[in-house]
Amino acid sequence: MPVSLGELAVRFGCELRGEPDTQVERVATLANADERSVAFLANPRYRVQLAETRAAAVVLNGASAADCHTAMLLCENPYATYARIAATLHPPPPLTPGVHPTAVVAAGARIDPSAEVGPYVTLANNVTLGPRALIGPHCVLDEDVTLESDVRLVARVTLGPGVRVGARSVLQPGVVIGGDGFGFAPEQGRWLKVPQVGSVRVGADVEIGANTTIDRGAIDDTVIEDGVKLDNLIQIGHNVRIGAHTAIAALTGVAGSTTIGKRCMIGGAVGFAGHLTIADDVVITGCSAVSHSITDPGVYSSTLPTEEAHLWRRLVGRFKRSELLDARLRRLERAAGLGAAPRADDG
Repeated sequence: MPVSLGELAVRFGCELRGEPDTQVERVATLANADERSVAFLANPRYRVQLAETRAAAVVLNGASAADCHTAMLLCENPYATYARIAATLHPPPPLTPGVHPTAVVAAGARIDPSAEVGPYVTLANNVTLGPRALIGPHCVLDEDVTLESDVRLVARVTLGPGVRVGARSVLQPGVVIGGDGFGFAPEQGRWLKVPQVGSVRVGADVEIGANTTIDRGAIDDTVIEDGVKLDNLIQIGHNVRIGAHTAIAALTGVAGSTTIGKRCMIGGAVGFAGHLTIADDVVITGCSAVSHSITDPGVYSSTLPTEEAHLWRRLVGRFKRSELLDARLRRLERAAGLGAAPRADDG
């Protein structure tokens, strides 16, 4: 349904420079917007597109206002304001309360009358669905699963025994929560399975991307705190704890019993060894390998940027020769009567 720029400005605390009665009905990029669209500028590299945009209005901050020749919604955080406007103009489809006739529902399941259970869903005994919960097609909820109000399982989500999901959380297609963790004890050259008897607790306002998996705890629960955002194809091991409002990009793997603090930002394809502790407010850049605990906030990296192949081979050669060069330098220092500096790995 169309919304006026004046209404958007009032609702989201923007300064409007333009006609308040102008109606908009969708969001779009600067390059592809039309006279019924709202666009936004958060990254300065796209500022050159302001002169050509046909958007009805652009959400931006004061630093970019001079370059904009259309109506403006001025604010301090354009990206966050754009997100709220997009949610207003593109709301999710309304629920259709009730249980689809193809769903298989155990007699002991408790379903709020306002919840929607889609086609081919399986609900085991003692499942509890809160108000306005949406269970999309082909989802499987094992015994004692609890979903609080406004939870959305988009499609083909599997929740193991005892999993709890907090209010307003969203699980994208293919998410698996509560499968067995990777627990095996070595015995005489073989592996003995360790029963995984914990479960998983997911907080409120969490979003979990497609095909991400979170293992059940070995003894205590695996815990995903409020406001965590997980991208697609992430693996979270058993007994991991992820602090509130941490965001993790795709293809990251977190080994068992690692604790990640609050408000952390983890880039794509990061690997965490097990039994680590990561402090609050840590940023880890993509493709890093985290092999030790991090006790202080800050930005951490462990992967070199891409270089031209010939230069990269030369750098690798230097890395391989560094031990030899270090030994030669120490011999020369001793021969010159200088105290050899302690090695970086001397303990």
